[in-house]
Formats: sequence, C-alpha cells, structure tokens
Amino acid sequence: QVQLVESGGGLVQAGGSLRLSCAASGRTFSSYAMGWFRQAPGKEREFVAAISWSGASTYYADSVKGRFTISRDNAKNTVYLQMNSLKPEDTAVYYCAADLGSPSSRTDEYDYWGQGTQVTVSS
Repeated sequence: QVQLVESGGGLVQAGGSLRLSCAASGRTFSSYAMGWFRQAPGKEREFVAAISWSGASTYYADSVKGRFTISRDNAKNTVYLQMNSLKPEDTAVYYCAADLGSPSSRTDEYDYWGQGTQVTVSS
C-alpha cells in the first residue's frame, strides 16, 4: 500500500515557475515508477511526466518537454515536478501516481493516486 500526498501548487504568472512535490508513505517507494498527470476543468486527465524506479529514465508529454523536469529522491520517498516557463494552458489539478510496473503514460497502468494539487497560471 502506498499513500501519496502532493504539495507545492499555487497561483503563478505566465512565465513563472513552481515545484511540485509528492511524498509517499511506505518502505517500497523505490520499487515504483512514478508519474505526474493533470486534469483541467471539463477535460480528461492527461499524462505529464513519468520516471523509472531508479530515476534513470524519464518521459514527458510533448506539451511540457523542455519546460518541466521530473525527478525523485528515494531516500526521502519523494518525487518532484519542476515546472518552468509556465503557460495559462498548464492550469489544472496535478496528480502524482505510483506504478509497480514500468513508467507509463496511461492512467490505467497506475496503482495509487494522490489527491491532487491545484496549479493556476495567470496571463
């Protein structure tokens, strides 16, 4: 069982930066691939980024590539999403998720989800 708690969301102007954190409970955090997803009002949840259990492999949606960076610290049971050059279209609730398998862009591959943190980017 893994419990995930996101933090770091907020209101930022376009062009600004935020760093999201996702703290995981449990001693098996390092066994999980981790992902970040987001959901804007009226839209489906979409993939943002994923990272392998070791941190050696990372994957990004085209819409965030070059602006967002996913990383993890297994000693702290935490995964991060550094978001730079934010745009109004990045506004959404951001969720982290844990996948016992390989990193994936599919929501149905993930076993555990956090409650989400709101990110709002003003123009």
